[in-house]
Amino acid sequence: MKAWLCTLTLFCASLHAVTVDEALVVDKAWNNKIYRDEIRPVWLSEQQFWYRVRTGPQATEVVLIDATTGKRKVGADLASLGIPTVLTVKTSLSDEAPQSSRNGPATRITFRNQWKDPVQLFWIDTTGRAKDYGLIKPGDALSQNTSVGHVWRLDDPKQNLVAVVVSKTQELDVLIDGYSRVAEEINARGKSGVGRAPSPDGRWLAEVKSDQLQVTEIATGKTDTVATPADITKPVIEGIHWAPDSAKFAVCVAERVSKRQITLVSPHSGNTEKPKTKVIDYVKPGDELPKPQPWIVHVGNGTPQVVQVDRTLFPNPFIQKHHFDFRWTPDSQEVSFDYNQRGHQLYQILSIQARTGAVRVVVQEKSPTFIDYTQKTWRHWLATGELIWMSERTGWCHLDLYDARMGRPKNPITQGAWVVREVLHVDETKRQIWFMMAGGRANEAPYHQHLCRVNLDGKGLTLLTSADGNHRIQFSPDHSYFLDTWSRVNSPPVTELRRSTDGALICVLEKADISALLSTGWQMPDRFSAPGRDGQTIIHGVIFKPSHFDPAKSYPVVEQVYAGPHGSFAPHEFGVFGRQKQMAEMGFIVVQSDGMGTNHRGKKFHDVAWKNLKDAGFPDRIAWIQAAAKERPWMDLNRIGIYGGSAGGQSAMRALLDHSAFYKVAVADCGCHDNRMDKIWWNEQWMGWPVDESYERSSNKVDAAKLVGPLLLIVGEMDSNVDPASTYEVVKALQEAQKPFDYLPLVDTGHSAAETLQGSRARMEFLVKHLNPSGN
Repeated sequence: MKAWLCTLTLFCASLHAVTVDEALVVDKAWNNKIYRDEIRPVWLSEQQFWYRVRTGPQATEVVLIDATTGKRKVGADLASLGIPTVLTVKTSLSDEAPQSSRNGPATRITFRNQWKDPVQLFWIDTTGRAKDYGLIKPGDALSQNTSVGHVWRLDDPKQNLVAVVVSKTQELDVLIDGYSRVAEEINARGKSGVGRAPSPDGRWLAEVKSDQLQVTEIATGKTDTVATPADITKPVIEGIHWAPDSAKFAVCVAERVSKRQITLVSPHSGNTEKPKTKVIDYVKPGDELPKPQPWIVHVGNGTPQVVQVDRTLFPNPFIQKHHFDFRWTPDSQEVSFDYNQRGHQLYQILSIQARTGAVRVVVQEKSPTFIDYTQKTWRHWLATGELIWMSERTGWCHLDLYDARMGRPKNPITQGAWVVREVLHVDETKRQIWFMMAGGRANEAPYHQHLCRVNLDGKGLTLLTSADGNHRIQFSPDHSYFLDTWSRVNSPPVTELRRSTDGALICVLEKADISALLSTGWQMPDRFSAPGRDGQTIIHGVIFKPSHFDPAKSYPVVEQVYAGPHGSFAPHEFGVFGRQKQMAEMGFIVVQSDGMGTNHRGKKFHDVAWKNLKDAGFPDRIAWIQAAAKERPWMDLNRIGIYGGSAGGQSAMRALLDHSAFYKVAVADCGCHDNRMDKIWWNEQWMGWPVDESYERSSNKVDAAKLVGPLLLIVGEMDSNVDPASTYEVVKALQEAQKPFDYLPLVDTGHSAAETLQGSRARMEFLVKHLNPSGN
């Protein structure tokens, strides 16, 4: 193994290519050079909203819009337009969000408790976790600095939800005077608890104490203990969920399953002489998982009565917790839960009859490959007893309407050789759905998302956006209007105000100004498409050039790769593209595309990844790069490298194992090089269960002896996402095979180690050294 030097000689490229040091900071010249591009509307009523927009380096203006006419008023600030700077609302405010968005502009919320009870304030972080921000006593107020889009939750002393408030650009003065409408509805349905939950009517408390399930009548204090089955020696009792009638609850009992743990070790130890260590739970493919047993516990007639449920229909769930997530019907007669069978080839919604414990199938999905359970099992329950369900059973991601009571489909809602990407709104009264579709427009990239509306009977499909580009939608509070921001990688954002009924344009709100960005020399990317491995399926991608680009010269090519089946990754909307552009400034042509095996192009396209992660779309991406180079003689395919992180790190190394005739050099960052060693949920999703020889076939560790070409392995020693041992095992295998390679472990660093300053520098220097962009 070569010794790695952290201070390699910098290659000062000719033809105005920059040094590594210059490339690492060149993106600063592009930052904040796009104006009039981002709009966050603040709705004052259903017909009026305002937004603040950047018009220059230090300049903004405030725009007030009449949504019915599109008439606009412009001012320097809110006061100049007569808009109050503080918006006072009561807890009848019912806008709810599951988690905070990432940090927006700074703002402020003041909570004033005008209620009889104290309330507990929680911030809901970007992962959905609640963080305690203290108690607000009756009559007290608490002012909190926050950011636009952050979510705040208020609970009463019994841990019932009082209100959820989403911070806005305008400062909020929240008057707490009772439960919000949404909170009342949630509390009325009964609060779900892992180990403790009161009944909706407040009469009963179900809780787990010392591994025993107890039911207490709150008024009398009488407590009954529910016996645990004798065949469960280490019981875990979780997932208490009351029926709306407060006469029964669902709960799960399971044999405790210990989770695998890994220890992360870093030499960095602060003020001690010991290495830094961190032990984390880390379940891997093939590990034992819990098998929860649902109970229905009836109360109110003496000793609680347990109805045990036959597990015949759900013998082997893929679940890492010890309980299912339950949903009761409004009449309290049935409770449903999801059953994702291990191996991800059978997915069901099952329903338990509360009186007898009988189990029936509401929805069933089967696949000979995999079911994309994390993204394509969306559902919406209707008050009519119907269910809107997302499915890929036709080979394309679509929506179906089900009779949930009978457990059978009524009609397809959407259909065709295109996909539903996301459902934005369901109007149960009008029986209509607004959703984002992709791939349904001829002569347009199949990744561009458009807003559509359709009736629940499958009729009246209406395209509400029309421009050739990727569309992002923001609805008005009552969904009568929407803001449509669309762009392409080579076309700056345009934001329009449209009607939701027919998509009619009311006015153009803003067109992004990129003149300051272009003045820096920043180059617009190229969009390119060409057939993949089969000569028919069109592969789409982007080509990035340096600011000093000269078409008369020849440039080495570097591919940025990420080919995880959970998504698609080549960009399709406008941006500065800092990472790709930094690399290009070194004197490279940087390319990025999505080959077969990635998501959002239909099941056939996606299934290429099944038990075959080493494929990573290489045959498609190589064909795409070759086609691009035929039209662009300045792309030198005799000098082509590749880099990627995580799943992209696995692919980057695989390039030199299976495709070294094409790729000459690779940098692999924090790679999941052996899918047996990585986290269970991601790897079993695509590689299946039980662990079989397909895992070995995709292992970089197993194939390490096939390495041809310069390879740099980077790893963060404290990576809690991909076990660093995955890289360590590859290092060992390469050493045993006596293969030369370079290795950079980064001390006290987590996942995406190559995105740190030191990691980025090493990656750039390695690619420059072996591809020699100065040789133009």
